[in-house]
Amino acid sequence: MNVIKAVAAALTLAAAPAMAQTQLSVATGGTGGVYFPMGGGVAEVINNHVDGYAATAEVTGASVENMGLIATGDADMGLGLADTVQQAYSGTGRFDGQQLPMLRAMASMYANMIQIVTLEGSGISSLQDLAGKRVSVGAPGSGTEVNAQIILEANGITYDDIDEQRLNFNETADALANGDIDAGFWSVGAPTSSILNLATTQSIAILELSEAEFEAALGAQPLFARTTLAEGTYEGVPATAVLGAANVMTVSSEMSEDLVYDITRAIFENIDDLRAVHPAANQTTIDFTLSATPLPLHPGAIRYYEETGATVPDALRP
Repeated sequence: MNVIKAVAAALTLAAAPAMAQTQLSVATGGTGGVYFPMGGGVAEVINNHVDGYAATAEVTGASVENMGLIATGDADMGLGLADTVQQAYSGTGRFDGQQLPMLRAMASMYANMIQIVTLEGSGISSLQDLAGKRVSVGAPGSGTEVNAQIILEANGITYDDIDEQRLNFNETADALANGDIDAGFWSVGAPTSSILNLATTQSIAILELSEAEFEAALGAQPLFARTTLAEGTYEGVPATAVLGAANVMTVSSEMSEDLVYDITRAIFENIDDLRAVHPAANQTTIDFTLSATPLPLHPGAIRYYEETGATVPDALRP
């Protein structure tokens, strides 16, 4: 009888519904960039290490769209380029008249490298050579297009001077391979799958700005930084100086302090899990966050950083 009761109890437990989990969405970007695997890695950390929550990475148009999704509550977390996030928070640039003061940073995850790619033999060897050419400036609603416009306009090139195409990373790579465009912008962590795949079938080149072009871009957007794409990142491409910008995991000020604390702690205490997903997470450190974040941190994130002994600058406090 005891055995029968035990089996019945076990069957009852097995049939009982699992404890309900609160769903979280992580707004990322296209599948050909780093946002999607990075956001997926963060979602997996939440699923494995934050009790009561289940997260999913969502494919989106990237930075600009992601800030809007957070503001409307259609996403709980979202990745965005530093300059795009700053524009959204302050209501400037692409967000002129649409200030989103509820945005808060959780962490700066890694730095994008702004890579301007063409094929060997295209006749394009400098930024100025893009005039009159078919150029992908990134997907609509992406930080890539924000970055591309800043760099071009800072150096006297407008959309009137090029045949601009708004393509995502995979579409840009395909269009280059097929001869449908002459060059394309990627603002993304390196290496990225779409350029890696392109470089296996085509001989590619990545444009390096002149000193004057670097200075003009840095003057137009102080959040840019000069960095180097290492030799061998892509087949046949030598070490190349490029511009970079931080990528920020962003949430709403309405998200609970305890939840943001728990997610922030889970990310940094399980950082090896994230690095196993993509090497860009090697840059995901508290020091990088505190030096590269362009808007106030959420109080839950501040609580975690201070618990580790870090000093949070006043400029990053709401």
